[in-house]
Amino acid sequence: MALTLYVDTARWRAHQQKVIQQFPGIVPVCKGNGYGFGHERLADEVGRFGSDMIAVGTTYEAARMKDYFSGDVLVLTPFRRGEEPVPLPDRVIRSVSSVEGVHGLVGARVVIEVMSSMKRHGVSEQDLPMLHAAIEDVRLEGFAIHLPLDRTDGSDAVEEVIGWMDRLRTARLPLHTMYVSHLAADELARLQQQFPQTRFRARIGTRLWLGDHDATAYRGAVLDVIRVVKGDRFGYRQQKAAADGYLVVVAGGTSHGVGLEAPKALHGVMPRAKGVARAGLATVNRNLSPFMWAGKQRWFAEPPHMQVSLLFVPLEAPEPKVGEELVAHLRHTTTQFDRVVDH
Repeated sequence: MALTLYVDTARWRAHQQKVIQQFPGIVPVCKGNGYGFGHERLADEVGRFGSDMIAVGTTYEAARMKDYFSGDVLVLTPFRRGEEPVPLPDRVIRSVSSVEGVHGLVGARVVIEVMSSMKRHGVSEQDLPMLHAAIEDVRLEGFAIHLPLDRTDGSDAVEEVIGWMDRLRTARLPLHTMYVSHLAADELARLQQQFPQTRFRARIGTRLWLGDHDATAYRGAVLDVIRVVKGDRFGYRQQKAAADGYLVVVAGGTSHGVGLEAPKALHGVMPRAKGVARAGLATVNRNLSPFMWAGKQRWFAEPPHMQVSLLFVPLEAPEPKVGEELVAHLRHTTTQFDRVVDH
């Protein structure tokens, strides 16, 4: 019995096709854990729809992906002098975010990242005059800009890209290809119309693989159900049951990513209030699990174990049966399933 990822394959691929049609020349992003599907699976999917390039996060991911995908592989993490060398074929393209980095990749294929309002990494406007000499020693595949997801100041993402296009053009740098992230389809079309001599290629991961939430589902199998009464001790820490009910042992623990949660940016009074409430409950060992049963998100009875979780289901709820599966709302990018079932 396992933590299983169920994929409605036809629906999942139909969504992929919709995104591909909206973004001509798309560069599928296959970084991290492959958005929950794994590198090999995503490489197979990219092969199905015929993209000539994929993007990965690191050189280590590129070293694995080269065995699954025969096209070009773009590494998104910028090159840094002194990094550990990883043997890679010529079809791997490195991102660079500094003039020094360009000088360190003589003869290599490179994409130069410019500094966006993300302020994460990238060359500055002041660096542009120095790039002329530097790019003579590399094979320049294009420039790239990584934009923020939210624009709380009301600024326009397209105008930010246009600003950089103008700077690069003024510096007389080649503008044959611009790689972009986090633009809508209509925004990309506006840019392509304004700069017809430049090929804009959208690097897309989450929207491509996880944009249709109903195409995939995680479910954990029920391994055991133990009836308890108020005051019974249980678990590693021998806590007392707060009420009559059932201890439900379900597949899925810390080794699968259950119980791991990335910090979230909270906007608005109600989400902040809920965050405060959850934090308060956690101080008294009350934590909601990602598992659903009988229409409700169930509480962890204690922190998840390595491969299973122990849940508490009150007596008034239907009793789960061994072999049944509980839907689990898990973050794809931090989850490692036991098996995948296409249906």
